[in-house]
Amino acid sequence: MLAFYTMHFTNSISLVFLGFAILALYSYPSLLPSRKMAEESPKSIYDFTVKDIHGNDTSLSEYSGKVLLIVNVASKCGLTHSNYKELNVLYEKYKNQGFEILAFPCNQFAGQEPGSNEEIQDTVCTIFKAEFPIFDKIDVNGKNTAPVYKFLKSEKGGYFGDAIKWNFTKFLVNKEGKVVERYAPTTSPLKIEKDIQNLLGSS
Repeated sequence: MLAFYTMHFTNSISLVFLGFAILALYSYPSLLPSRKMAEESPKSIYDFTVKDIHGNDTSLSEYSGKVLLIVNVASKCGLTHSNYKELNVLYEKYKNQGFEILAFPCNQFAGQEPGSNEEIQDTVCTIFKAEFPIFDKIDVNGKNTAPVYKFLKSEKGGYFGDAIKWNFTKFLVNKEGKVVERYAPTTSPLKIEKDIQNLLGSS
């Protein structure tokens, strides 16, 4: 009989705690997983708006249906000349076939992109002859990481962690806005050409 009352008491206590838990969830809906947050989490690169080199908002949905190569660039890096030279070759060859290069200046690696946006644009256009879009200077690591780079890194991590290791890390994005590959800074842009061709040829 004692065992019966003990079990009955325990069940009653459990029901009381369950009632409090339900009441708390209804009283404080923030404790529940946010369906809105889940719905608003980025699904593709097209969900982001960035600033161009002049500070104007640019929705990446403008590039919907194109194959994208996204690169964090710097003007004073040992990799600068070779990368810009080969990126220019790729852009000239495939820009009319639905290919676009999006370049994001970043000064986080040995301070090798120290200039203002105006200085960066002048350098890129006059010295490196780049015709592809150059965007606002951003952070790609740390607490101020640009949202688009948080997404890129979450989609394709690198070796020894997701952090961008150096200038000219490259992300290849398909026509649906999905990140399909990540390449190390030392990977020559021309070595990516076959992957670009494959994505351009896909329906």
